[in-house]
Amino acid sequence: MPDWKSLLEETSAVGGGHDVVRRKYIRRLSKLTGRNTIVYYSGWLQKPELERHGVNFGLHDGDKSAFMATVHRLDRSLGLDLLLHTPGGSIAATESIVDYLRKMFGMDIRAIIPQIAMSAGTMIALSCKEILMGKHSSLGPIDPQFGSIPAHGVVEEFEKAKKEIAADPATIPVWQAILSKYDPSMIGECQKAIKWSNEMVAKWLETGMFSSQKDAKRAARKIVKELGTHAVTLSHGRHVSIDAAQSLGIKVVALEDDQKLQDAVLSVHHACILTLTGTQAFKITENQRGVAFINAAQTMMIASR
Repeated sequence: MPDWKSLLEETSAVGGGHDVVRRKYIRRLSKLTGRNTIVYYSGWLQKPELERHGVNFGLHDGDKSAFMATVHRLDRSLGLDLLLHTPGGSIAATESIVDYLRKMFGMDIRAIIPQIAMSAGTMIALSCKEILMGKHSSLGPIDPQFGSIPAHGVVEEFEKAKKEIAADPATIPVWQAILSKYDPSMIGECQKAIKWSNEMVAKWLETGMFSSQKDAKRAARKIVKELGTHAVTLSHGRHVSIDAAQSLGIKVVALEDDQKLQDAVLSVHHACILTLTGTQAFKITENQRGVAFINAAQTMMIASR
């Protein structure tokens, strides 16, 4: 497997041709698996300063166009391997994109997590028939957020306030100051978001990953409870390793079990990260045919090989 240094040297050798090198390794991975390959990579770790300028690193409705562009003209009978590297994003956009990908490829979709796919990224991974992870890979909790505020946290705080006020009305002034920071409709919106995300992921698990199991509903509910409950995960930023994912019953295949596959996956990963580090690109969606939808800091371009 080419390591970071050798890939950097190779990229420099072709005149900074990040696209050339990245597409080479995406093609190699697709050839090795015999499956369609699409990478969805966000540069939130490489370009965090862009958030201050309004750049959305998360998954949103605009990404639907990227997936449509990269799915177009693929042989859908080959299935899809989706490489995910994302901090998460919109629940609505996630639902729409998963629905679209399932319409295109049925249940023959595998999620590959070379490094990290948090929040909505984990939700997409759980919609697939299986997830490929390495010892270095991480998933994350799926509890919904309002900005940086956990929906579960808002509901928990509200319930605690009700109990304490009922037990001691003298606490009303204290809780009034605390709860005044929330919009009057926020409690209800948080409760709806929690129900929406939990039911959505549970349904995906039942109809996908666990569709052949008699206890599909129970297995799905267990995972949703563990990953979707703020009181259990404690933090939305918590990382879920391959061992932790397997202990929950998630169908996870270890990349280390197939050295050639691991090398091919990590080569694609390094090439994508080099692109996000060395160019203006902050998000890449691309398939093995070289069809790419690339968001850049100053421009957005659609390119095809």
